[in-house]
Amino acid sequence: MIKLFLSLSRLQKQCIAACADLFFLPLMLVIALWMRFDVVNLELIKQFWILIVTAPLIAIPIFIRLGLYRAVIRFVDQKIVLVVIYGVTITVCALLALAVYLKVGILSRAVFGIFWISAVLYMLASRFLARAYLLQLNTNHDAIRVAIYGAGRTGVQMAKAFRASVAFLPMFLIDDNEELQGTTIAGLRIYSSVELPALIERYSVREIHLVMPSISKKAQKVLLNRLEKLRIKVRVTPPIHDLLNGELAIKDMREIEIDDLLGRDTVLPNLNLMAACIAQKTVMVTGAGGSIGSELCRQILLQKPARLILLDMSEFALYKVERELIRLKDDHSLSVEIMPFLVSVLNTEKCQKILTTFCVQTVYHAAAYKHVPLVEQNPIEGIRNNVFGTLSIARASMQAGVRVFVLISTDKAVRPTNVMGATKRLAELVLQALAKEVGSIQIPRFCIVRFGNVLGSSGSVVPLFRQQIMAGGPITLTHPDITRYFMTVREAAQLVLQAGSMGTGGDVFVLDMGEPVRILDLAERMVHLSGLLLQTESCDEKAIEIQHVGLRPGEKLFEELLIGDNVDCTEHSLILRAQESMLEWPALQMILEKLDIACQNFDHEALRKWLLEVVKEYQPQCGIEDLIWSEESKRSSQSRGNLGADWKFH
Repeated sequence: MIKLFLSLSRLQKQCIAACADLFFLPLMLVIALWMRFDVVNLELIKQFWILIVTAPLIAIPIFIRLGLYRAVIRFVDQKIVLVVIYGVTITVCALLALAVYLKVGILSRAVFGIFWISAVLYMLASRFLARAYLLQLNTNHDAIRVAIYGAGRTGVQMAKAFRASVAFLPMFLIDDNEELQGTTIAGLRIYSSVELPALIERYSVREIHLVMPSISKKAQKVLLNRLEKLRIKVRVTPPIHDLLNGELAIKDMREIEIDDLLGRDTVLPNLNLMAACIAQKTVMVTGAGGSIGSELCRQILLQKPARLILLDMSEFALYKVERELIRLKDDHSLSVEIMPFLVSVLNTEKCQKILTTFCVQTVYHAAAYKHVPLVEQNPIEGIRNNVFGTLSIARASMQAGVRVFVLISTDKAVRPTNVMGATKRLAELVLQALAKEVGSIQIPRFCIVRFGNVLGSSGSVVPLFRQQIMAGGPITLTHPDITRYFMTVREAAQLVLQAGSMGTGGDVFVLDMGEPVRILDLAERMVHLSGLLLQTESCDEKAIEIQHVGLRPGEKLFEELLIGDNVDCTEHSLILRAQESMLEWPALQMILEKLDIACQNFDHEALRKWLLEVVKEYQPQCGIEDLIWSEESKRSSQSRGNLGADWKFH
């Protein structure tokens, strides 16, 4: 019978609900007469028959107009209370007017008052009881049992979303507010977090959903530290500013990200600094399709430049970022002209033509090869793109009269142990030397912004770890003691834009990345907060193994942000100005010419020699890195005159 009812069409179910009201509303009026006169007999029915018959004929059209029958019973909430009260009140007023007009029976205000109460109770009770029964029928016994941490408004929304879902089954709420503990909200009891271990075992809870979007990152980190000990999967809601519509759905819950574990609260940007080099100006971003470049483009677009020029040599990356920026532009009703150009920064002539034609005023140079092992195996292309590409676009900017030029650098440029870091440090030296060359003219105003790893960038370790955990392991870790600095790509981009506004010429800005993170600790916490155990903790076949695969060519155990200790504060608390050593342009130019010749001749021995000469802090790793250079030297002597590939082929 129940299956037959559930299989009915929407219209048929609405008709059944209306027929039920057609029967029970007259019954509520009869009950009101009985309670008022202590008896229900034929004579009393004859006096009030017109009201008994008319009550549903008046009420049902009113409820149809108010949309009561359009509501899906399984999803009704407290909003239905006002609809029912409003509809019943209009019905009672209409019946009272009809009774006065027709002079029906013995008029009694008590009859209409009792009918109002009983009708409201019937309408609400019937809907909520039906909802409870249907939700019970809809319960999937294989659903994931979850606990909701946070009994605020958002927690209640999530509890309702879970009740309407077949994939999740909410068991209880957790809140640290003692006034709420022991009470019931949305049909779920609220407990203290102290009781969590026992509750998880009692209710066989498999996931905890942290539903506290307005909590600070620091407080959230403290909570995650406590929850990690439970060895249960944890999901979190996004920050409150991401829930702009005020409604929360199950799809909004996400996996734990590294920024949740860092506990780092984002400092609000200085809007004046953000807009200084962008608003109503023509801005160019090189490497616009990359992880850093694309985020720079998003942040720049929101500062309302007159024109945003995108440079990239990857067709797909350029297409993708252009489409995304067009959507963002339409969403914010902006009038920015977006212009993509498929070009390499090594093409000085074309870059200069673009810069001159469109009168570019600000350039953010993010184009670079940054994957350490790949650049280690392809040093010629790394040097060409990272060093000579920077020199090319910088010279083009000087010729075109660009006002501000910002180089995006990396912490791997500090005492580099790999080719990529050495090339980025050499790119810094190029800009420092050019800044001194332009002298008091300061066109362009060159500056450098140096920071560590950004979350979500290509090659980021966090998505890799999550993928490995989902696959059942193992997690591959290069070394148990390796540490890294981390920052969200959004915050990094905002700080780059602000630092660029503070440059005076040749500045090296360093972003405050917070405390370094031990990658082994990060991997272990990700396993625990996924509800799993490590093989060192359990013999369960589902336990995750962590394998140490050894450092990759050129990889460092610890990253640094400063070469020396000479650093000054700026007007932004997270941006520091470093006083770094530099070379005069004539001396640097001579070495660059020799590097260029070595690249053209595929002379890897000469490349290494001149890199060591110009980047004094460059300390190539012993062992495998030396073998790479040695192998390069052998192969380069055999393959000069070929297509220009680097030492290694796959």
